[in-house]
Amino acid sequence: MPGPRAGAVRLGLVTGSDPTATPGRWQLVHALLAEMDAQIESLYVERGIEGVRPRYAYPLIRLAHTGPLTIRELADSLGRTHSAISQTVAAMRREGLVESEPGADARTRRIHLTDRGRALVPFLAAEWRATEAAVAELDDELPHPLSAVAAELEAALRRRSLRDRILAHLDATAPGS
Repeated sequence: MPGPRAGAVRLGLVTGSDPTATPGRWQLVHALLAEMDAQIESLYVERGIEGVRPRYAYPLIRLAHTGPLTIRELADSLGRTHSAISQTVAAMRREGLVESEPGADARTRRIHLTDRGRALVPFLAAEWRATEAAVAELDDELPHPLSAVAAELEAALRRRSLRDRILAHLDATAPGS
């Protein structure tokens, strides 16, 4: 019985090369966005704001303007999934930024800001505006503005979804194809 090929991974039936060994385009985009978020978060820490992630700003600012909302209402108002907002709310609750109270029925809870969450909103709104201004500045520096690329990407994905594109490649490279 022949042994595994050179460079093969010895886990179960995996014998091909590791596609994660070199950074691809998707990883580069994720890494860049993660670095930008890390820089925003570092501003929070420099201002003495601990335990607050950039992803909390959007729901905290929205709750400050709308008052208490259910997770579904908050998710819908932000254009996010229920699951994503549920996870974010749980994390914000652990940091003492939001609390929940019984909703209209036993299955719903209304999320509202704590005093700590409310106190952070003016800074977060200012940071939001400053970030938008900084991104606009970056947009103006780039030969292909990020906002234009994002709009073009959105249009391309409306023509053919990422899911469909991935499936086409999966089907073309599936074992036995």
